[in-house]
Amino acid sequence: MDIQIFRLTPERLDDYLYFFENVAHTDNKEWDRCYCLNYCSDANTSVDFQSPDVRRKYAVKYVNSGKIQGYLAYHDNNIVGWCNANRKSDCMQCGGWKYISENISSNNIDEKIKSIFCFTVAPNMRGNGIAEKLLLRVCEDAIQDGYNCIESYPNKVESDMYYNYAGPMPLYQKLGFTIVGETEQRYIMQKNL
Repeated sequence: MDIQIFRLTPERLDDYLYFFENVAHTDNKEWDRCYCLNYCSDANTSVDFQSPDVRRKYAVKYVNSGKIQGYLAYHDNNIVGWCNANRKSDCMQCGGWKYISENISSNNIDEKIKSIFCFTVAPNMRGNGIAEKLLLRVCEDAIQDGYNCIESYPNKVESDMYYNYAGPMPLYQKLGFTIVGETEQRYIMQKNL
């Protein structure tokens, strides 16, 4: 399957918005128009993201300012996937980090670590290796961008596909990630570059 991966830039804002408004969670209305905002350097617990209109406003702001970073996957010129991958040190105060970070060391935050927080694939495209292709691109670019390692936080316990948004542990193992720590609910996996 021909999948193209592009880094999220302000020029791709409309595609990003379209994906979260019309594709990403059509089978899970609970997460409708999430825009993956909780894993963003500015998204902290003081922002009330209950309203979809508020989330959209912040999504536009974060993409245009480079606060939210990641990759978009396309098939036949249609957006079919997303991976949120940001510098760990930029996300230490975001709401999503506070949710997953119990006992995750914030030592070495000056070290260049790329953190992978979320994968979302269009319902009709799941099972086609899109998350793996996104992860491969994150790894390639992280090397070029001078990162020392990539870190991920998969669930320890099997869950449904919605709450497994951090990606499954076997995906990371396949691409050379190893477990370096754990919290009550998540593994901390790293791949040295």
